[in-house]
Amino acid sequence: MVATREKTKRSRFLAHLSRDRWLYLLALPGLAYFLIFKYLPMWGVVIGFKDYVPFLGVMGSKWVGLKWFRYFFNNPIFGRLFSNTIVLSLMNIVFFFPAPIVLALLLNELRSAKYKKFVQTFLYIPHFVSIVIVCSITYVMFNSNGIVYKMTYALTGSNVGFLTSPAAFRPMIIGQTIWKETGWGTIIFLAALAGVDVELYEAAMCDGAGRLRQLWHITLPAIRSTIVLLLVLRMGSVLDTGFEHLLLMANAMNRSVSQTFDVFVYQQGIQAGQYSYATAIGLFKAVISVALVMSSNWAAHKMGEPGLY
Repeated sequence: MVATREKTKRSRFLAHLSRDRWLYLLALPGLAYFLIFKYLPMWGVVIGFKDYVPFLGVMGSKWVGLKWFRYFFNNPIFGRLFSNTIVLSLMNIVFFFPAPIVLALLLNELRSAKYKKFVQTFLYIPHFVSIVIVCSITYVMFNSNGIVYKMTYALTGSNVGFLTSPAAFRPMIIGQTIWKETGWGTIIFLAALAGVDVELYEAAMCDGAGRLRQLWHITLPAIRSTIVLLLVLRMGSVLDTGFEHLLLMANAMNRSVSQTFDVFVYQQGIQAGQYSYATAIGLFKAVISVALVMSSNWAAHKMGEPGLY
């Protein structure tokens, strides 16, 4: 009986595989990408538990257990790295995450299709601008010879070091992120808004509901699942603050707020050659990210949303 059941399952699987063979063939490049560049490199985390020496290789290097983790947690710089990373990530969630939602809601209210497409195209362009170019533009505008610097001096009579002030560093990073990625982030929310039944708005109008009432009772509930899902995914990258972005904007004057886990991993792993130490820090970040995703997904289920899984 068991053998017959297994044979039936195998035959059914082969039938499905033969029927959808072209779909599976199309999926092969994506599967190969994740296998080669995502799953196979996971073997490298073992370096974080060894005193890795490149000449000896991974297997030949001495096993030291949790040495590098203890060294990192006992390092006085750990508190500063953790606080800088968390503050910048929270600012991203509070200020940047809602920006595409608000912009998508505003675009959804436009009645002229041509004007809406023009505005969308105009808003998408910054996403394709390299972060190096964005930082270069910022430097030109905010340095001592820049237009923003001179205008601030003309209005206030004081010299404001935008590029060297620790207080101005985080708002500048968030502002660059909002300018660059907000327009691109509206794509998902506009797609969700396109699926809202128009009859719901018509019924609401017949009941005397204005634009704000329609927004609160129809539009926002329609995209609530999308918002929760993206927020769960965003929690997985809370400790990722954009290494290239911070490295380009950091200098000796704002190092007290610009040094995060990503920057420190680069400094220790690439510049200092402490591969085991950098790997241990990266593994610590990965564990925290997985825990945040699982806890936020659990919270989403408690709220009645499907969540990520």
